[in-house]
Amino acid sequence: MLVLLQRSYRGLLPLSVMKATYMESSEDPAVETAEEAKEPAEADINELCKDMFSKMATYLTGELTATSEDYKLLENMNKLTSLKYLEMKDIAINISRNLKDLNQKYADLQPYLEQINLIEEQVAALEQAAYKLDAYSKKLGNYRPPLLRTSSIVPCKGI
Repeated sequence: MLVLLQRSYRGLLPLSVMKATYMESSEDPAVETAEEAKEPAEADINELCKDMFSKMATYLTGELTATSEDYKLLENMNKLTSLKYLEMKDIAINISRNLKDLNQKYADLQPYLEQINLIEEQVAALEQAAYKLDAYSKKLGNYRPPLLRTSSIVPCKGI
């Protein structure tokens, strides 16, 4: 199909439309003939314009509806996110309160923990003293006075 265009203040407009066909005669098969296409009637153009505007309105309505639904979805997501942040805030407040309570309990237990550490040090010192005493008693148990070690002393009989 061959379309001839003319320039106008609105842009390019079709001047005439020509339909090219191949001749099926015995003559040269490469020769084409052209027929001029007729423009559609004014009523057809009006009907086509109405149809186009109707479909365009339907399309734009669909686009606006989709955009509106997207905004509603975002609004719902923002509300849910806000609720989740409020829940997280409450959890953080509870954790903070519990940590303060634990710190207070630790501060209350601190004197007792210091006493336990002092007792532990005293037990360690007592244990060292017990080891030294045990070693000293073993030395005393193995100790024999020099007089008793010699065989020159004979025990008395009958005394």
